[in-house]
Amino acid sequence: MSPRIGVLGCGYWGANHVRTLKGLGALAAVADIHPERAQALASEHGCLALSPDEILAHREIDALVIALPAQFHADMAIHAIENGKDVLVEKPIALTVPDAERAVKAARDAGRVFMTGHILRFNPAFERLLALVDEGTLGALRYVHAHRLGLGKFHAEFDALWDLGPHDLSMIVALTRSEPTAVHGEGSAFVDQLNDFAHLHMRFPEHVAAHLFVSRLSPYRERRLSVVGSEAMAVFDDLEPWERKVALYRHKVWDENGRWKFEQSEPEYLPVEPGMPLTRELEHFLHCIETRGTPRTDGEEAIRVLRILTAGSASGEAV
Repeated sequence: MSPRIGVLGCGYWGANHVRTLKGLGALAAVADIHPERAQALASEHGCLALSPDEILAHREIDALVIALPAQFHADMAIHAIENGKDVLVEKPIALTVPDAERAVKAARDAGRVFMTGHILRFNPAFERLLALVDEGTLGALRYVHAHRLGLGKFHAEFDALWDLGPHDLSMIVALTRSEPTAVHGEGSAFVDQLNDFAHLHMRFPEHVAAHLFVSRLSPYRERRLSVVGSEAMAVFDDLEPWERKVALYRHKVWDENGRWKFEQSEPEYLPVEPGMPLTRELEHFLHCIETRGTPRTDGEEAIRVLRILTAGSASGEAV
């Protein structure tokens, strides 16, 4: 029998989880602080509508997806764990590293599965990019840069970096297989006191560098992650159709008698089997519940991402 999953939080992203879990045959109940919102979603998908306290305590619910405003994630995750439930917590899992560490420790001590909603780790195009790095196709990793730009959303509790940055930071951490040794951030706020733009510059072991640029006040959308290696380069562009999402560039740069030369190549678009990242993420969560395995995006990864966000925010200057 498939694990029975409840969703705590019936906003935009919680509703996406509800629809996907329904399709996977694992949806048991929904809950929200606004009863009418939970009831409407439950009626649409044929499941129980409960209060937050009821879904936390319900004995026939095996696990919870927690998709609340981020300031409530850590405490709600701990309450769920104390009630014997595995948890998938949307990003960011907390607004401070100590809160995240409390939640992850609670899961570890109780033997519960703790997974983070770093959804792009389950995008088949990113998996193809990661395979290029792991297989050595790009040579030694040298530089990673990510751009995530668009208009909105505007949150009252956290800025563009904390809203948009976790997506790309989780991918950068996966590509580098390490945490940065140095982080510097710069931000700018125009709508209110929270940064609408942010740049992060990171240094990793083995002379690897990375850069992240996020904006919630951009006239155009961009969702691009580029990787530069010693032998080749590759790009994951999430706004491209599946057949063009991953491009391999076999550019060459070499020293000839003390002068640097280069040779450009046309992009080679690599085949990627289409797949819905949220569906694949939740299938992985179900698998971890059933096997008691460690999620690909576990709590330790979430803490690493939060450390980078915190360091970048502390070093940055908002203007």
